[in-house]
Amino acid sequence: MSELILGPWPWYISGFLIALVMFLLLMMGDRFGMSSNLRTLCTICGAGKKTEFFSFDWKSQKWNLMVMIGAVIGGFIGAHFLSNNTGVNISADTIQRLQEIGINSSETSYLPTEIFGMFTVKNILLLAVGGFMVGFGARYAGGCTSGHAISGLSNLQLPSLIAVIGFFVGGLFMIHVLFPFIF
Repeated sequence: MSELILGPWPWYISGFLIALVMFLLLMMGDRFGMSSNLRTLCTICGAGKKTEFFSFDWKSQKWNLMVMIGAVIGGFIGAHFLSNNTGVNISADTIQRLQEIGINSSETSYLPTEIFGMFTVKNILLLAVGGFMVGFGARYAGGCTSGHAISGLSNLQLPSLIAVIGFFVGGLFMIHVLFPFIF
């Protein structure tokens, strides 16, 4: 029984659960997306007094804030209490390619210490610029990857399909062109 809880779950269980949540949200007339919580948090902090974009009824989005809080708490519980700590499951080819560019901690962590563990000017700059680009991109695209790929595609929205294709192409460009150049 403990292996069922502590081990990785098959893809079809999480896929079914995501589909179930999407079905329930569609039936209730709601949309899912994590980046919309940033707008809600800004509104709670009073940004609606300065910008019309943040002037809306944030209380109607309380359920989405609970999803975000639940994801953070669930991730913490999963990582610290429900993990068998057997290491990461990354392909040997990926590990070899990362080691070729100087990232040697990829066998033990999904967040390599060469990028996330050392506070150098280069790493802080990379994380700050990357965070800004992700935030700007999510706002410019009208949602984040989870919102477009899960919610938008399940609603058969053409803009979400275009956004998902753009996310995918951008990810390929980053990992095959920019990542080796940066490191």
